[in-house]
Amino acid sequence: MTVKRLYIIILIALCIPIAACKGGYSFTGADISADTKTFTVEFFPNHASLVQPTLSNVFTETLKDKFLSQTSLNLVNDNGDLYFEGEITSYNVTAQAYQGNETSALTRLTIGVRVRFTNNIEPSKSFESSFSRYADFESSQNLSAVEGELMQQICNELVDDIFNKSVANW
Repeated sequence: MTVKRLYIIILIALCIPIAACKGGYSFTGADISADTKTFTVEFFPNHASLVQPTLSNVFTETLKDKFLSQTSLNLVNDNGDLYFEGEITSYNVTAQAYQGNETSALTRLTIGVRVRFTNNIEPSKSFESSFSRYADFESSQNLSAVEGELMQQICNELVDDIFNKSVANW
């Protein structure tokens, strides 16, 4: 038997058990029932007292993109097996890390969202929760110069938290 054939046999032997697994495991850590095929993400309106005009769209699209890229689920407009809705509840800019001369060295951007997740296949996994994340930036920087990048960073972190709680059982 040649070395090449031996490698092929070993490869096939390793792949068969993985191929035989149905649902319940993915390389992203998601634990999604094999019966779950679709998901819906409703638009997350901005109900924060300070409204950033593009935040609702950025957050909603980031949540959709996460599930499209990390699962084999199909996005549908209505009645998905997994259903996400909610709202942006806070968008705050606060001073942090005060210096001796009563000025702050850092400024913190905080975004909060409330999510209602309905799992129509496994209702016991449904939840309603609030999530909050922040990012700090140098107070010498203008918020408008860093806002887009920080907003996307925070949205990514929020979406990771939501993904983990809804399908990774974290």
